[in-house]
Amino acid sequence: MRRNMLFRDIQKEFLENRDKNKDVWRIFRVVSEFTDAFEELDSLGPAVSIFGSARIDENDHYYKKTYEIARKLSEAGYAIITGGGGGAMEAANRGAYDVGGISIGLNIDLPHEQEMNPYVNLPLNFRYFFTRKVTFMKYAVAFVVMPGGFGTMDELFESLTLKQTNKIGAFPVVLFGSEFWKPFLALMENLLKRRYISQRDLDLFVITDSTDEVVEFIRKESVAP
Repeated sequence: MRRNMLFRDIQKEFLENRDKNKDVWRIFRVVSEFTDAFEELDSLGPAVSIFGSARIDENDHYYKKTYEIARKLSEAGYAIITGGGGGAMEAANRGAYDVGGISIGLNIDLPHEQEMNPYVNLPLNFRYFFTRKVTFMKYAVAFVVMPGGFGTMDELFESLTLKQTNKIGAFPVVLFGSEFWKPFLALMENLLKRRYISQRDLDLFVITDSTDEVVEFIRKESVAP
């Protein structure tokens, strides 16, 4: 209960409080988070950010596939970046960790679901979501998006928006699990039908059920290790 109250207070303080003096100190905290992340990851080679549900366990089909993808990417020379929590994030960090790869966790203070998993060998802690999301983007050459909830969708649409508006360059976005992503494709078709997006926007991502295709596509379309 105390942890939940603390999280709500932090969010409310940042988003609702308009005290000019406090805002100056918040700016310093934001700069501090960016500075810490930039210093820690400055020498990092090509990395892949992997997203997915925190609510699955090691018996889940997508946990096993996430582990396999991360292991293969790590063996190909990529560092693995996740949110540092459980579920798919744990699976990805575990896949990298088990083959001696670089396993990065960008942890954030949440009221639940977000303890740092034990397979992270380069941990970073964040207070604000937006500084964390910038770090996901800045140090990754590709995204792999596994099935997940609000957080996963947020990170997916952030990446697609940046690609659509040319705020980032060639940046492969791979969605894994065609069955799960069928409703997403239906949504995209509806947006296209209504002319809210263009036909070329459907080329901003690919969908596959093959872990080997994930690795090969990233190696082909992104910066090689």
